Amino acid sequence: MNERADDAVLTADTDASQPAEEAKNPLLVALGDRVRNLRARRGLTRKAVAQAANVSERHLANLEYGIGNASILVLQQVSGALQCSLAELVGDVTTSSPEWLLIRELLEHRSEADLRRARIALGELLGTAAGDPARLRRIALVGLRGAGKSTLGQMLADDLDVPFIELSREIEKFAGCSVREIHDLYGTNAYRRYERRALEETIQIYSEVVIATPGGIVSDPATFNQLLAHCTTVWLQAAPEEHMGRVAAQGDTRPMAASKEAMDDLRRILAGRAAFYSKADLSVDTSGHGLPESFQLLRHAVRETMLHEG
Repeated sequence: MNERADDAVLTADTDASQPAEEAKNPLLVALGDRVRNLRARRGLTRKAVAQAANVSERHLANLEYGIGNASILVLQQVSGALQCSLAELVGDVTTSSPEWLLIRELLEHRSEADLRRARIALGELLGTAAGDPARLRRIALVGLRGAGKSTLGQMLADDLDVPFIELSREIEKFAGCSVREIHDLYGTNAYRRYERRALEETIQIYSEVVIATPGGIVSDPATFNQLLAHCTTVWLQAAPEEHMGRVAAQGDTRPMAASKEAMDDLRRILAGRAAFYSKADLSVDTSGHGLPESFQLLRHAVRETMLHEG
């Protein structure tokens, strides 16, 4: 089919009698708009897409008009017929403009090393990269609860003769209540906002500091980007059993009481966050080491970095 004929068919079936307007779900309406726009961009008729997706034309029409609540499997079939990802069909920020789509295409299928270089280059281009001259002297410890961030962080701060900041305490100062109360009263989104504000203020106030960060700080990309740009980050690693044992030894039985499958939950959390923790500048594995030996490993890694980069 040539382009002119194709456009005519597209116009014809797009302008077909649309079902009477009713109260529609905005999410379904937006989804329908994306399906229709993607089909137009590909120059495909509704019939062609329906056949390729193995769904009826009526089903596809309902989807486009925002009155069809398709299953995830049907959406996967439609995305395949439209030669796009399911994310693009459902709609994320990278589908919001042609520039986003072009940038995403450049980054797709790249290795982790390539993506890291691209992230750093973008940060430099946009002025958000690690150009902070104080970055080397701000040491931020990341990792799960029980990694030793508080204890080892205080020891490192004393050794370097710099202040020690436990970010959770700063978050509580901002909120005027405990971390648990923030979550219970205001929810996770509010907690993340307090967390970002606390980090931003700490960075503004201190040019030399050791910061013990909450284990979930990597869950918010914007906050984690701030941390990576303004601090030398150290991932304190430990085996899941050691994480659990250390927390219990501190008198905190919440991990035990929260779930019968507490250890499995902890392993899943660690697995889910490990890829983010690994973005830290340094990694120190404290598994099987006592406190003195763990501190010496941390101290050596940090001082070596300061020596070579200072």
